Amino acid sequence: MRTVSSVNVNGVRAAAAKGLLRWLTGTSADIVCLQETRAQLDELPPAMLAGWHLAYAPCESVRGRNGVGVLTREQPEAVRVGIGEPEFDGSGRYLEVDLPGLTIASLYLPNGTVGTPRQAEKNRFLALFAPYLAERREKAAAEDREMLVCGDWNIAPAEADIRNWRGNVKNSGFLPHEREWMAALFASGWVDVVRALHPGVDGPYSWWSYRGRAFDRDTGWRIDHHVATPELAARAVSAAVERAPSHGERWSDHAPVTIVYAS
Repeated sequence: MRTVSSVNVNGVRAAAAKGLLRWLTGTSADIVCLQETRAQLDELPPAMLAGWHLAYAPCESVRGRNGVGVLTREQPEAVRVGIGEPEFDGSGRYLEVDLPGLTIASLYLPNGTVGTPRQAEKNRFLALFAPYLAERREKAAAEDREMLVCGDWNIAPAEADIRNWRGNVKNSGFLPHEREWMAALFASGWVDVVRALHPGVDGPYSWWSYRGRAFDRDTGWRIDHHVATPELAARAVSAAVERAPSHGERWSDHAPVTIVYAS
């Protein structure tokens, strides 16, 4: 068995002070993918690395933004940063780690805002990322590895993945072309593992705004995904969103998405 967790920590130093360290100490995960760490390597809390190997990709252009990492119990065989595109490779958006039989990636896909340069950036990333994933999947298969891309994809794929979908059809994260992009990805053979294990239900949501009572009312979005090659997805035993017991006990606006994969 391999247990894999993925979470956008919304600032690793703040999250560590609020409960991330306790969660890391108690988790049974073998692999933890982190997103939006917003810290350089030397700014990471040393306590969070106890018992883990860390592969890390901070944002090199702007301090305090983005940042992805992968914590593993076993030593990685190889680490790769970026998707081979200069615009994004130093931006702390994507990191891959090779383990025996598995390539696992941590992704922080750009979060757009309609009508702004941020949405244009997100659209450029999507256009580049789909062919990259196709290429990496072929390479992983040639090396007899499965592949798993975990992270904050910043897209809710379908109506069941966002509580107030009618009010968000013109907002980034639920735009028609973004959902079509995800649908094409799944049609090409990639599998949305949480949805495969939780068909026909709303959610389970993984992000809730800090505004109002979104968390208390479970007015959330499912934007944190495990996207796997079919053979690996078929080995998924269970999937759960580790939702905090209360608003006050949250250490991020996201919750860890944890899946157990059979060996």
